[in-house]
Amino acid sequence: MNLETEKSMHRSDLSTVAKRSAELEELLIDAEADDEQVQQTHPVLRRPWLLLMGLILVALNLRPALSSMAPMLSEVSKSLGLTASQAGLLTTLPVLCLGLFAPLAPVLARRFGAERVVLGILLTLAGGIILRSSFGEIGLFAGSVLAGASIGVIGVLLPGIVKRDFPKQAGTMTGVYTMALCLGAAMAAGATVPLSEHFDKSWALGLGFWVIPAFAAALFWLPQVGQKHGAHHVAYRVRGLLRDPLAWQVTLYMGLQSSLAYIVFGWLPSILIGRGLTPTQAGLVLSGSVIVQLVSSLAAPWLATRGKDQRLAIVIVMVLTLGGLFGCLYAPIDGLWGWAIVLGLGQGATFSLALTLIVLRSRDSHVAANLSSMAQGFGYTLASMGPFAVGIVHDWTGGWTAVGWIFGVIGLGAIIAGLGAGRALYVQVSSEKM
Repeated sequence: MNLETEKSMHRSDLSTVAKRSAELEELLIDAEADDEQVQQTHPVLRRPWLLLMGLILVALNLRPALSSMAPMLSEVSKSLGLTASQAGLLTTLPVLCLGLFAPLAPVLARRFGAERVVLGILLTLAGGIILRSSFGEIGLFAGSVLAGASIGVIGVLLPGIVKRDFPKQAGTMTGVYTMALCLGAAMAAGATVPLSEHFDKSWALGLGFWVIPAFAAALFWLPQVGQKHGAHHVAYRVRGLLRDPLAWQVTLYMGLQSSLAYIVFGWLPSILIGRGLTPTQAGLVLSGSVIVQLVSSLAAPWLATRGKDQRLAIVIVMVLTLGGLFGCLYAPIDGLWGWAIVLGLGQGATFSLALTLIVLRSRDSHVAANLSSMAQGFGYTLASMGPFAVGIVHDWTGGWTAVGWIFGVIGLGAIIAGLGAGRALYVQVSSEKM
């Protein structure tokens, strides 16, 4: 390779970097980006307000089934006689299903259409919520699996629908999508315990309440099922991603930061209850921390692209996350809300940076779609081990002090993976027409 060729490639890479940076307003990765016809189809929406309402309601339902369990975990465990290890499995199964079922989403969408799949999976999500709150221990675990699988499929499909139907407002819709996710998680974390107390202290009714927004979302989504968006004619294939070290670094960062996030969703209220808070207070702390994530999740991608790469940003946000976790676990309880805010700022930024890395490390949308699928599939499967490990360690020790080691090991692993993923490079694969 001569000097002129190297210079030309370098200029091309810089141009692509600038383009990827400009596209960071569109962090929603399309699961159907391998279908060229889908990307070229921009339907005229007869009722855009109805679609927008449906999208918001669907996004609101992608976290309550996860965050509603955390404040009730002690009560559920006591009622059904669950050990800490079984409780850890209960927090692990939905996250594991996020990873295991995510690769099914594009397959189902190509077979039945994304809108029809979203409607059907909303109903399975509602079924999972009913199952886990109505049929004892078996229903609790089976319903958690069904709910996690449902969220895994919808979570992959919804961003692509947003990008396709609102192509000129993708930046704004990214914010709306993120806000809906955070609001859904925060509402469930903060309201489930008061709801259960309102229903004669029934944890089953408190958890089962979240079937109502799932059915409401299905009702508002129903008009979208009949929409036509064109046939899928030209497909793309991306090869070699599983052999690329950078792709695995992105995946590990996604998985490890998600592991800390789902530890917080699954166990933070129980940890705080162990430190003397009531279930209602613990749920409100989790809710407040999740709400704070909205600020940093919107700001972090923009800030992270101001430097030559994202390594420093990754270290900073992971330090904030670990600081917040250690503060909630060890610091005096009087300063708990401050540590919860620090935790929210850190975790909101780590998640949005994980999405940012998928965009920045990909040369085109087809590579980004496949890298996103890899990062979610393998990453969420890895993430599920964190909540399970917390349950095991708590079961062994009978307390919460030792789980700080889990926080530290996962956080250090995320920093190491992030230092690799944050370099200004591309995964060495390309997309080709099939």
